[in-house]
Amino acid sequence: MTTMDDVSRPSRVAGADEAISAEELQLAARNHGIPLEALRYDVTPAGLHYLLIHYDIPELDPATHTLTVDGAVDRPLELDLAALRERPRVSHRVTLECAGNGRALLHPRPVSQPWLVEAVGNAEWTGTPLAPLLREAGLSPDAVDVVFTGADHGVERGVEQDYQRALPVADALREEVLLAYEMNGAPLLPQHGAPLRLIVPGWYGMAHVKWLRGVTVTTEPFDGYQNAVAYRLRRDADDPGVPVTRIEPRALVRPPGFPDFMSRTRVLRPGACVLDGRAWSGHAPVDAVEVTVDGGSSWAPADLDPPSGGEWTWRRWRYAWTPEPGRYVLGARATDASGRSQPVEQPWNRGGFANNLVQRVEVVVLPA
Repeated sequence: MTTMDDVSRPSRVAGADEAISAEELQLAARNHGIPLEALRYDVTPAGLHYLLIHYDIPELDPATHTLTVDGAVDRPLELDLAALRERPRVSHRVTLECAGNGRALLHPRPVSQPWLVEAVGNAEWTGTPLAPLLREAGLSPDAVDVVFTGADHGVERGVEQDYQRALPVADALREEVLLAYEMNGAPLLPQHGAPLRLIVPGWYGMAHVKWLRGVTVTTEPFDGYQNAVAYRLRRDADDPGVPVTRIEPRALVRPPGFPDFMSRTRVLRPGACVLDGRAWSGHAPVDAVEVTVDGGSSWAPADLDPPSGGEWTWRRWRYAWTPEPGRYVLGARATDASGRSQPVEQPWNRGGFANNLVQRVEVVVLPA
């Protein structure tokens, strides 16, 4: 029997010797990360962009789909896609990262979607800004949160629900927050939220509600499951935690050479090469990347390409390297303009959220 105590707590933590379960593998088969070689693309092709689907991909007809704006507003609105497309059209390149990226590397392991480091992508999203729509509806002076409801429906920890997330009013009114209907210049794919989704630059992926059908303004803080229970940083099950919001800084190495099929260890021929990858942060622009080739014993500065595509997109870094034959462990760490950087040892939290531990890429350099 499910009790209220069961459903009000975060998901469990694996035992010391507990292997990844069939349920976790089932999640991993439905969802996918970016192949790390795809870090070469400034804009991630839609089929290579990371993907997380909480429940099912709902069956929606773009011809009849509508978005309602209601709650604590003076003038409730209902708009179809044609009406949204008639509004001002803007595009933003935005790096999206799943809040649970890196979860499977934690010890003990939080039991959920078993991400390593690949739950990221950088796409160009096109739509119309949310803020003018909210102003047109007329926000109540005592409005607190804006709740976004998707059409996907399921059960989580015993709670039946539509997927819902809320933003504080001030964040919802940021001019860069989009009601998006295109990805990389094409209509949204079903798995990426067609026909309409929310894009919240700088925030982890749970805030970018897909299959969006409702926007509701509230005068009380939203206490729905995804805000109040699921996405919180907790030390233990009784800790109320703090909300997961903006993306912590991270750099990834685009693996050099070619891979061993099973281990993914990289094989590289000797001689001069250029290591590269991408770095991003949701708090402030990345302004430095350091590279290690010895597993973190020493670090050297990388060169950063000029920013390209706006303030919410990742930035390319490069590092010249001439290795001798042998074994190496590569990594990169980003620092943003707010002073945030990546840890070499990851602080643990029960949900496995906001991890930005330095990546490890094992490389074997062959004899000449």
